[in-house]
Amino acid sequence: MARTGSHALIFVLALGLVACAPEVSTHGYRLDAAALAQLEPGRTTRDEALQLLGSPSSVATFDEQVWYYVSQRTERMSFYQEEVVDQQVLAITFDDSGVISSIERQELADARELALVERETPTSGSELSMLEQFLGNLGRFNPEEQDPDAR
Repeated sequence: MARTGSHALIFVLALGLVACAPEVSTHGYRLDAAALAQLEPGRTTRDEALQLLGSPSSVATFDEQVWYYVSQRTERMSFYQEEVVDQQVLAITFDDSGVISSIERQELADARELALVERETPTSGSELSMLEQFLGNLGRFNPEEQDPDAR
């Protein structure tokens, strides 16, 4: 009986340790260091970069000459919000002839928090109370159409 109790205690302790392990998720592009080493600014073309790295995660909104490859790793402890623990952004800029002009790599330490604007966009019109909405709908309902054969 004591042996069964010790097994149960070990099982409960192991279960407790497993419950404390974070849930790790990886999203985005997986950076291949060997492929990245083959990219040479001034020599590698857009097509060669596409063959080596694949499609970019994103293309710059106002400048199609910049490609972004983004990867992110997050961890979640039990029910808490996910926390970003690693982030890699590779920005490849092409010149007008389609050859790489620069390669920039940024990590999580380079990220900045964006300040959100708290204002609300005003809307035209007036706010109606529930009573005004109810009274405004009186008489708007169509009466049931009568069957002409029923006369």
